[in-house]
Amino acid sequence: MTLLDVRDLKVAFPGRGWRAKPVEILHGVSLQVGRGECLGLVGESGSGKTTIGRAVLGLVQPSGGEIDFDGQRIDHLPVRARRALSKDIQVVFQDPYTSLNPSMTIGDILAEPLVVEGATGKDARARVRVLLDQVGLPSNAIERLPREFSGGQRQRVAIARALAPKPKLIVCDEPVSALDLSTQERVLDLFIEIQRATGVAYLFVSHDLSVVRHISHRVAVLYRGDLVETGPAAKVTKDPDHAYTKKLLLAAPVADPIAQRARREERHRLAEVATA
Repeated sequence: MTLLDVRDLKVAFPGRGWRAKPVEILHGVSLQVGRGECLGLVGESGSGKTTIGRAVLGLVQPSGGEIDFDGQRIDHLPVRARRALSKDIQVVFQDPYTSLNPSMTIGDILAEPLVVEGATGKDARARVRVLLDQVGLPSNAIERLPREFSGGQRQRVAIARALAPKPKLIVCDEPVSALDLSTQERVLDLFIEIQRATGVAYLFVSHDLSVVRHISHRVAVLYRGDLVETGPAAKVTKDPDHAYTKKLLLAAPVADPIAQRARREERHRLAEVATA
């Protein structure tokens, strides 16, 4: 069953200069995320993938199209209704440190959204301990500050904060791109474990096909504001149909230098064909 339904989404930003025309970033993108599903949204920098996530979160105003969430249209909600919706739609950003208040303890960071919703201090504290256990952090983390943790641990805190109100959808905006490869894998496995345990859905934004292959059920590929390919993750990330997706796949590094050289040569060949 569909949880998030984006139809013909367009987003335009003001152009530079007094009489400059607006610059359209998204040209009419349509995609769906089912309940308990992870949709990987992949594309290079400037493709518009992050803009889609921000439009779903209400941080960007669409210039056209519709966004439905759980049967309700949400693209033009008033501020109060949007705040109420934040209980069901949460976000994990790319940089875990800048998204956490450095002057607050981890316990206060995680308890804050619960108290705002009306939970007592005691109930919020109990929920925080459950969340810390859920993301694999020790219980004594509750009294520590964000700077006392590694990048991977801080991202676990950010995931716990997103889980605090028990959302139906989490928008994940490049949540592992700032982490080293071994930490990336552990955090991705954590996302998978949490989804299995809670049934939460993910809109997972990334520029890396290998990352979305690891976590996604389906993959949508964005190129210069247009959706060029979508399908099961195994198909799109291993045997894509569109030339741009093939170039993305060939751009992903591999450990074997011979295979890497073959990928580079094939990528150059595709580029020559495209410009011929």
